[in-house]
Amino acid sequence: MKEDRDQDEKVKISVFIATSLDGFIARKNGEIDWLMDADNSGGEEDYGYKEFFGSVDCLVMGRNTMEKVLSFGEWPYEEKRVVILSRALTELPQQIKERAELYSGPVADLIKKLEQEACHSLYIDGGKTIQSFLKCSLINEIILTRIPILLGEGIPLFGKLQKDLHLKHIHTKEFQSGFVQSTYEVVLQ
Repeated sequence: MKEDRDQDEKVKISVFIATSLDGFIARKNGEIDWLMDADNSGGEEDYGYKEFFGSVDCLVMGRNTMEKVLSFGEWPYEEKRVVILSRALTELPQQIKERAELYSGPVADLIKKLEQEACHSLYIDGGKTIQSFLKCSLINEIILTRIPILLGEGIPLFGKLQKDLHLKHIHTKEFQSGFVQSTYEVVLQ
């Protein structure tokens, strides 16, 4: 797997995500109400998301994440290339058919394809999608914002790995809301 990563070194592949303090990205039923309620900045703080999102060429997300985003109403990624990973879908929902593309193959092949198409910085979103990229050693950077709430159970960000995954701490930032955001570089061994 390290060989796959060495070939793809030109593409920066990042995760930008929030979890509860106990490591969940959503409740067991997929709801993220706790995340929406946690921000007490009144929408004043974006926690670095706008700058991060502006730095990427393409967003890659899974079907579950796509469905959650669609439940918010307006598609927020108009100006960005978006790839939806799904083995189950044969076509995208009508409202995003012209705004996203569907991919069902191996993630390592997707990275090679995107690199050939001049993508240099990717944003990976969604629990299962992030886990699949981590299992293939295809993540360079993790920007993780911990929200000061314990859910006790839910959908975890991280899943089983075949071996330990070492991270190098780059920096941590604290926000008035109590959110703590840490940036890590994934260290290939």
